[in-house]
Amino acid sequence: MRTRSNSGVRLDYYQRVVHKLILDHQQPVTGLFPASPHNDHAWIRDNLYCILAVWGLSMAFKKIADQDEDRAKTYELEQSCVKLMRGLLMAMMQQKEKVEKFKSTQHPLDALHAKYSSATGRTVVKDDEWGHLQIDSISLYLLILAQMTASGLQIVFSLDEVAFIQNLIFYIESAYCTPDYGIWERGDKTNHGLPELNASSIGMAKAALEAMNELDLFGARGGPSSVIHVLADEAQKCQAVLQSMLPRESNSKELDSGLLSIISYPAFAVDDPQLIAKTRDAIVIKLQGKYGCKRFLRDGHKNPREDPNRLYYEPWELRMFENIECEWPLFFCYLILDYCFQGDKANVSDYTQRLEKIMLRNDDGIKLVPELYAVPADKADLEQHEPGSQDRIPLGRCPFIWAQSLYILGKLLQEGFLAVGELDPLNRRLCSEKKPDVVVQIVILAEDNEIRDKLLEYDLHAQTIAEVAPIEVQPARVLSYLYTYLGRNKKLGLSGRKSRDVGILSTSKLYSLNDRIFAFTPQNFDYEEYYMSRDPALLASTFMANVAFLGMSWKQMLGRPTITLLATQYLLDQGRIPMAMITTMKKLKSGYINGTRVTLGNLGDFLSTSAITNLSFLGSQEDGYPDKLNPRVQSYLEEHLLKSLSSKASCLARPAAGGGDRARALRRRMSVRGAIRKTRSINVDSETLGMEGEYAGPGKLERKPSWLEVDRASGRSPSPEDARKKFLANEVVYGGTSTTSLGAGTPTIEVTREQTPSPPKEGNSPGAAKAPRARVASESASVYAEQETDELLAALRETESLDEQGDILQYLVDAHGLDFNTGMLDNGRAVTVRELLKALYEKACAQKLWGLVRHTAGMLGKRVEDLAKAVTDLLVRQKQITVGMPPSNEHTITAPLPENELRQLIHLSLRRDKHGNENKKAYGDDESTAMLTQELLVYLAMFIRTEPQLFLEMLRLRVGLIIQVMATELSRTLSCDGEEASEHLLNLSPFEMKNLLYHILSGKEFAINSANSLCIVKEKLDKSKGRGNFSIVSNKSTRYGKKSQIMLEGQSLQGNIDTAPLGEADRQGQWLRRRRLDGALNRVPRDFYPRVWAVLEKCQGLIIQGKILQPNLTQEMTSGELKFALAVETVLNSIPQPEYRQLVVEALMVLTLVVECKAVGHLGGAITVEHLVHKANQLFLDEQRRVGGDATLCCAKAEAGAGAALLCGGAAGVCQHLYDSAPSGSFGTMTHLARAAAALLLERLPHDAPLECAIT
Repeated sequence: MRTRSNSGVRLDYYQRVVHKLILDHQQPVTGLFPASPHNDHAWIRDNLYCILAVWGLSMAFKKIADQDEDRAKTYELEQSCVKLMRGLLMAMMQQKEKVEKFKSTQHPLDALHAKYSSATGRTVVKDDEWGHLQIDSISLYLLILAQMTASGLQIVFSLDEVAFIQNLIFYIESAYCTPDYGIWERGDKTNHGLPELNASSIGMAKAALEAMNELDLFGARGGPSSVIHVLADEAQKCQAVLQSMLPRESNSKELDSGLLSIISYPAFAVDDPQLIAKTRDAIVIKLQGKYGCKRFLRDGHKNPREDPNRLYYEPWELRMFENIECEWPLFFCYLILDYCFQGDKANVSDYTQRLEKIMLRNDDGIKLVPELYAVPADKADLEQHEPGSQDRIPLGRCPFIWAQSLYILGKLLQEGFLAVGELDPLNRRLCSEKKPDVVVQIVILAEDNEIRDKLLEYDLHAQTIAEVAPIEVQPARVLSYLYTYLGRNKKLGLSGRKSRDVGILSTSKLYSLNDRIFAFTPQNFDYEEYYMSRDPALLASTFMANVAFLGMSWKQMLGRPTITLLATQYLLDQGRIPMAMITTMKKLKSGYINGTRVTLGNLGDFLSTSAITNLSFLGSQEDGYPDKLNPRVQSYLEEHLLKSLSSKASCLARPAAGGGDRARALRRRMSVRGAIRKTRSINVDSETLGMEGEYAGPGKLERKPSWLEVDRASGRSPSPEDARKKFLANEVVYGGTSTTSLGAGTPTIEVTREQTPSPPKEGNSPGAAKAPRARVASESASVYAEQETDELLAALRETESLDEQGDILQYLVDAHGLDFNTGMLDNGRAVTVRELLKALYEKACAQKLWGLVRHTAGMLGKRVEDLAKAVTDLLVRQKQITVGMPPSNEHTITAPLPENELRQLIHLSLRRDKHGNENKKAYGDDESTAMLTQELLVYLAMFIRTEPQLFLEMLRLRVGLIIQVMATELSRTLSCDGEEASEHLLNLSPFEMKNLLYHILSGKEFAINSANSLCIVKEKLDKSKGRGNFSIVSNKSTRYGKKSQIMLEGQSLQGNIDTAPLGEADRQGQWLRRRRLDGALNRVPRDFYPRVWAVLEKCQGLIIQGKILQPNLTQEMTSGELKFALAVETVLNSIPQPEYRQLVVEALMVLTLVVECKAVGHLGGAITVEHLVHKANQLFLDEQRRVGGDATLCCAKAEAGAGAALLCGGAAGVCQHLYDSAPSGSFGTMTHLARAAAALLLERLPHDAPLECAIT
């Protein structure tokens, strides 16, 4: 035998080690590794990590194969890897029906099992006996399968297996919104079996999706049918959620050492170098010890204080585990690999020394990595007192093969037998490197020659759809239909892709199919779906956001992104192309748009530079004709060749008015006038901002009657006084015809309604009339019910005002339901109220009457595109959402819901079901506000995707409160009453609505610029209310800082834009407004929740609004835990008035300063935080009396008493002037709160203690 080189000898040593420690335990039949000699269960995750050392060694031998036996060793080691990967594949394929079911349900009991029998590959525990849903382990399988295939191993043998793996991609696709049990199989750390969203699972899924995309599972020998396809947007969603979570692992774990596997080898899932460093540093600082790293804070596993007789922990127990958690050497192995990949030799040798110090030797002298090191039970108290002082003992398995395998890989890398690129043939490690700028290609197509010529007038050259042939242009929904064929397999009973969502990354590629090429228009430009796409300014702004998003998110794809836009008849505004569109297109010609590089051109020119994906999976593979299109796809594509999108509504066309009695028609119209407005529930009350119930007793919050409430007993207005005001208002507005007689409006709060059956009509087909909307019975409503219907229909034909038509249809819907037959005929077909509403909706869209558009869209049950996706986008970024009007009608959404459930929750209120019990929903029958809520959720999701910094320090988004604040802001800036403000709000165009929301979120000031309050009332506007369309524009004038103006439409024509500086009066409400906005948005100062945690440590509890934050919360939760923050937030949310809530937050901050400055050792008993605020108010008023300040005009003038606070109407009995004081300064709120806190502490300190007074 020839002599071996040194490297050969060293490798032979590693081969012996690998054989002895790893391969000797591999089961000969299944290829799986049992957990230990006494336990034959094989975990997917552990098995995959075990085999990595074998795979690494095989590649090391391949490099030095100078002799036949080395080649043989290489082959032998490679085949051990293939054997294991196939063993796991077979075990999972036996559960194929679970994969199929999980795609629809995402239910933990439908998950693939996390462990199998190593002897047979069959399941070993029942579905409900283990936390099987572990997305990270399935993702790790796919990732390692991709890396091994790329390194040249052949693991997948047949197309059925390819189809199964394609379905595993669908299985992990929704990782970003699927709570699972995570890498430690526990879920929530109390171990009660509650799954949660885990960053380590999401990161692993992202890595797997990116690694598998366009991968040929047959390696170099494959063809188009063995390629795996991944929609790029799915990986991007995981990426976005991961960015927002790190360095947090989940709701209950503020940090986890398992994250090392995703910021570095094997996943490399994070592409922001700063975030990687931040996460690694957090783990090293908080979790690293002498013997390795703790898995997470307060980990009870094998802890000396753990009760071994039960699996779960009581929440209060967790505090006992602090500082004595077990330390795992495994994480030193991860850190060594991490620094090897970075090429940081100093850290590699440092961690190797630390690791080798704590390794144990077996009889053969081989160094072994133990599973974990625990504190001996008798030393637990000493260790807890002084962390790191005691020696620990090794427990668990030894060697721990998962860690041993990673240790061997690290040694092979350090000794130069492997290069980092060989362990990562797909180059995932380069994802955090800087990339060149993305150039976004943009194609504008005209629907027909007419639109092309109109674009030419502005020097914009566009091709028509006909001219780009043979390239075919289709809407995004066609692409989503084609993708449902991906992964279908009759033999295995797999149905292909379930989700119908295709994002902007997917529609920005071109697709080839046999010899055809397709381009797809973006999903959020689908005109048929939704009214927001009817607002050109919003489309332009969405388009800009899309371009910016592509610039940031187009990674790891060959070729450039191409956005295809279609200019259709829908976009025209009275036959002209809207200016918003023209200015955007002109910007595109410059080559840059908001910092993103763009190029405008024709589709044909971009073919060579675009990303092109082959839709080969649409062939009839299973019928034996892979090159022939599936016949069903063929017929679908033929049907869907783009048809023209225009539709004409004729039902409301006006016949010549008969010689009927004009006066009677007028009276009839007056009787339904305002029917829509009565359904509104936005309540703006200048004093309380709709936060009713301040002065109700301490018990139940009662609502003040607002202008649309009805007394429960009589169905009338609540008080004669109210009724008189309302009546007078109507007299003024409607020229003497009272509208209080008609009870068609539907109030929102707790009104019992009678179900009125629809009157039998001859034309009613039995199944047509669904149960009508419940409505409030009022004395005169019944008078109109029978004979007036025909007259109202006549009025509907006569009137030209769309608002009037809306009111009449609202009444008809309330009285008879949507499917009521109106007796009108259209081409010989009976017309229902629903069809009339559709026609009205189309007209309102064309005329841009947004208030009416929102209302009719709500009544027709139209959905906002991607409502469920928008809500999910907010939730997975750890924001909770409430819908409905506070304080008594809010519903919190804490988990993703399907589209229809969300719409129901937002829309339908108090619908009696068969059993007579009532389901309360968020907005009653107020369709406009329900639509507005959906719309705002979509905008909030847009903002959180593009500008996450707007949402810092906000945990819960209360949409109802945001709507009320928006209306209050309008009422303040337009100086109009609440009813008018909510009318103005609902008439803002979608783009202006989005802008107003942006201003409120970003806290920018804006003012109305109404010179002579000029408002051009067009014929289409309601004559009684001058509802102009506002536009909210940012004023760049440097003199007054960043202010914005809302302009009434038509002013700019006069050219009298008045940029007067803020008057004194405007500055006056500034701090009150700031607190109101922050309170409504639930904003808190930085590190607020961990600081409150520290206060809670030092007292017996905090009482807010009668609710107690118990000190035992600190026993259950760590200070950085999201669960703790949500607990504090829930208590703060019980305060109905936003400005009062902010003062309470400020009071809590003063208490945190007391604790941080160690002013006192302990704060004593429970602290009622409101007492601090009221004490501060008292001190403020005393001072105002002393210096003769503004408050002497209201609260400070009367003697201090219960009635005094009512004088200025400040929320919760606190003077308006205190709300409007700046926090700092000698008259600031912080000064008064600090004095109040000092007074409070004075009562609690022992009296003989010397007092030191110092103000910092």
